[in-house]
Amino acid sequence: MLLAIDCGNTNTVFSIWDGTRFLATWRTATDHQRTADQYYVWLSTLMEFQKIEAVITDVIISSTVPRVVYNLRVLSDRYFNTRPVVVGKPECALPVAVRVDAGTQVGPDRLVNTVAGFDLYGGDLIVVDFGTATTFDVVAGDGAYEGGVIAPGVNLSLLALHQAAAALPHVDITKPQSVIGTNTVACMQSGIFWGYVGLVKEICARIQAERGVPMQIISTGGLAPLFQQTEELFDDFKDDLTMHGLTVIHTYNKTKG
Repeated sequence: MLLAIDCGNTNTVFSIWDGTRFLATWRTATDHQRTADQYYVWLSTLMEFQKIEAVITDVIISSTVPRVVYNLRVLSDRYFNTRPVVVGKPECALPVAVRVDAGTQVGPDRLVNTVAGFDLYGGDLIVVDFGTATTFDVVAGDGAYEGGVIAPGVNLSLLALHQAAAALPHVDITKPQSVIGTNTVACMQSGIFWGYVGLVKEICARIQAERGVPMQIISTGGLAPLFQQTEELFDDFKDDLTMHGLTVIHTYNKTKG
């Protein structure tokens, strides 16, 4: 079975794929000091708790935090006796082209989302990922990655407000009852919520106008459903988009190899 690992700046997600479906998915805080042994104890304990009897034969990793990759490689080698496929490394082939400026390094998560989006929806897509950063990835008609937009993440913006302004508290993001807030918390929530609704609508509209073709807008990330409940910002939401992309890339490399 395949162990798919998506390591982001905030959280790392582990999923077990049996070839047709994900048997389980777990999330832990990203920590470059966590050793391979610690990963294995944590993972094996969860598998035992959920009574998942899976023999891991393959591992694929996507990581935006380079320092974490070493211990994940050791985990794969020491406990699963397999060399992992690492997205972004020369030995990892992609089923789509990458059309960006020469010398540009594209985040592995953005490449994986592109592969997943094209596999599930076809070409001419905008993939909006609500993570530590809010990213907009442009997928061409033939599935190629053609760049995009990076904006501060929602929680990052809230944290910056709290840290930079002494009088402003830390608040959770939620849909406000009205646009005009009548207290500090409501004012901040309205500014963040409606500000990001406007950001998503405007950036997606400008991308489509620049490309001159109709494009589907696909969202992923934990906060996407919150914004979707107010206006039809997205054509579809896919919670496990990145994990799906990892399975597609793994299959492509196995077949190609």
